[in-house]
Amino acid sequence: MKAENAESSSLWTKAPVANLVRYEPSGIYFARAKVRGKLVRKSLDTNILSVAKLRLADVLDAEHRAVAPSQTKIVGKMTFGDALAIFRERQKHATDVKDSTKRYNERAAIDLLKTWTGLEQMDVKRITKFDCLEWRSRFGKMYAPTVINGTLSVLRRILDIAVDSGVRYDNPAKDKDVKRARVRRKELKLPEPDQFVALLAHVRGNGSGRGGHSADAIQFFSYAGPRLNEAARIYGRDCSFVKNEIVIRGDLITGTKNWEIRRVPMIPEMRKLLERLKAECSEQEFLNNPVLRVRKFNRSLKNACTKLGLHHLTHHDLRHLFATRCIESGVDIPTVAKWLGHKDGGVLAMQTYGHLRDNSWPLLRKATSSPSASMADAPKTPPESMTCFGG
Repeated sequence: MKAENAESSSLWTKAPVANLVRYEPSGIYFARAKVRGKLVRKSLDTNILSVAKLRLADVLDAEHRAVAPSQTKIVGKMTFGDALAIFRERQKHATDVKDSTKRYNERAAIDLLKTWTGLEQMDVKRITKFDCLEWRSRFGKMYAPTVINGTLSVLRRILDIAVDSGVRYDNPAKDKDVKRARVRRKELKLPEPDQFVALLAHVRGNGSGRGGHSADAIQFFSYAGPRLNEAARIYGRDCSFVKNEIVIRGDLITGTKNWEIRRVPMIPEMRKLLERLKAECSEQEFLNNPVLRVRKFNRSLKNACTKLGLHHLTHHDLRHLFATRCIESGVDIPTVAKWLGHKDGGVLAMQTYGHLRDNSWPLLRKATSSPSASMADAPKTPPESMTCFGG
């Protein structure tokens, strides 16, 4: 018996890699490892060591997946609703997540339950890649790409809780076949300077009593590029005529989208607008109140665009208009990205506005190789020639 065992052992040779052995008669490599206490030996169908190394990880991963359902029985049952409850509780107490993000995630969770019948009561161990693909296919026909990606992200995070709890080994929603939707970048169709002047004149003279305030808001967004929630919280005291800049602070608690205060230069057109608004009220009234009298002006903007035959604009398009005019006036893209509140050193801005300046590519490479350095060197004020909004 000892002779037979010795002869059998001599047929196998350990490779210089853990969990890899070679069967000498054929030269074929095998994976040999204990997976959840079970000894597994499986052919890798190759006699080349480099190929065997690459296949080894996939084979071991597949074996872990295969035995995971039986092993997780010892943990007990967890329904998707149980995992969702944990996710919601974590969101509730998370201090590093903005309230707006929490509300978005909750809407995504509701949409998920609404479009996946029986999901809340389903045992998370029974959710397969096929189930995720089926839901992804249905959901993709009903919602926009950004909504699809946001909801898929929430699904993955909820199933991660099951993985972290030891209920299951893998996350089927993270399989490479369960793909995010491609988001088609919006084509910018912004008004020319003369069209912008006509747009303001139409909004200001529409006779609604709010036309003047709406026109002021359109100008403010176009001249500073704030986000909608940021603009509502810009007070007169945040506008420094001495430093020639506007401080964007955002929410009192969470700040701006990126949690940071930023400063935007006061271009000549903006200075004229703010000087007029300041002259229309007392000093204290200007300093202690939001600069804008209206927060929403999409209807006025839409009606004016329709009347003048312009492409439909939103408040976010005015943010694009600010960035476009800055770049056309000679401001480099990393600096524009800083003014917009981007934290990528100009990558997103390059993707959006790179077609405006052929010489922006070297600037992007400089920004991406050392974002902090390029941002630190960014000029604080725009060039004097930046008066391209049509007066």
